[in-house]
Amino acid sequence: MPTSPPDGVSRPGRVALVHDWLTGMRGGEKILEVLCELYPQAEIFTLLHVPGTVSPTIERRPIHTSFVQRLPAAARHYRRYLPLFPVAIERFDFRGFDLVISTSHCVAKSAIKAPRAHHFCYCLTPMRYAWDQFDAYFGTERMGIARSLVLKTMMRGLAGWDRRTSGRPDRYVAISQYVAERIRRYYNREATIVYPPVDTDFYHPAPVARENYALVVSALVPYKRIDLAIAACERARLPLRIVGQGPEEPSLRGQAGPTVDFLGVRSNEDIRELYRRATVTLLPGEEDFGIVPLEAQACGSPVVALGRGGALETVVDEETGVLVGDATPDAFSDAIARVRRSSFDLMRIRTHAERFSRSRFAAGIQSAIDDLTITPGSSSW
Repeated sequence: MPTSPPDGVSRPGRVALVHDWLTGMRGGEKILEVLCELYPQAEIFTLLHVPGTVSPTIERRPIHTSFVQRLPAAARHYRRYLPLFPVAIERFDFRGFDLVISTSHCVAKSAIKAPRAHHFCYCLTPMRYAWDQFDAYFGTERMGIARSLVLKTMMRGLAGWDRRTSGRPDRYVAISQYVAERIRRYYNREATIVYPPVDTDFYHPAPVARENYALVVSALVPYKRIDLAIAACERARLPLRIVGQGPEEPSLRGQAGPTVDFLGVRSNEDIRELYRRATVTLLPGEEDFGIVPLEAQACGSPVVALGRGGALETVVDEETGVLVGDATPDAFSDAIARVRRSSFDLMRIRTHAERFSRSRFAAGIQSAIDDLTITPGSSSW
């Protein structure tokens, strides 16, 4: 729960929570869920909401959507409307709100606050496809030469808009040191760090036997590199179970052999059981932070992760898993073999994950918001 402000200082009256889109319970939505608990009277503003795809805690809030909600097939193909997102986010009217809290990996950070209000941005990342991961999403091998060139021009314009609007938040807080550096590079803004929340009360070990499979829990999108996990498990001769859905699923199914199971969307209870029984949980892509490896570690499961980005802050090499130096099937296969030969201390893995609990996140994010909203002159931070 929110901490108490100093005597004589009241909290902001009306709070708006701005989130890019609500189409599933991934890491960003788990962050939004805690913010809803901290500010139970807050209203949510989002480009698109697919009812029933997020938790009851979020669904119970008043949810305001943009015109993207009404576009053809938006629920499934909203990414096609990316060029319209800047217009959509700028059309929201935040007059009457004292505090805007954006959780942003695309355009939410560019919401326009009222003149005397505060805008606090919890930045999941500057948008990847507009800055440094264009080829993973829209490269010539995926889109063809002509379409890729058109998209490159469009993304160059989107990156320019993203930079020009980077001054709208009064303060940035990043999910990791890795993201703070990206904010510094692309926005020329400084950011403090509050690590995202992991539900370590829900995700915990149980006395069950480990089974012979590797696990991936992920949206099936290009930068997650699920193709690498499939190839590595084939080399390691270890069955692979994949939880998640996304646009890459057809091509990944074409690559996968008979020992790869696509499980689709599963309940939190199912995922917890999969973590507990897995030989290893894999994180083959370069992540900005990565909730999944910490959920796995909270259940006592060792993790094999690419040794770049946020994984350097969440996985302890040779103690809670193995960090892989090269994004190749052979390197990941070798790391999987090392995990299978080793005896990891389940409780040591669990203790590490507890450093990222929901209570620690709530306290850290509330303190950062209070620094902005109850410190005189802090709106020009």
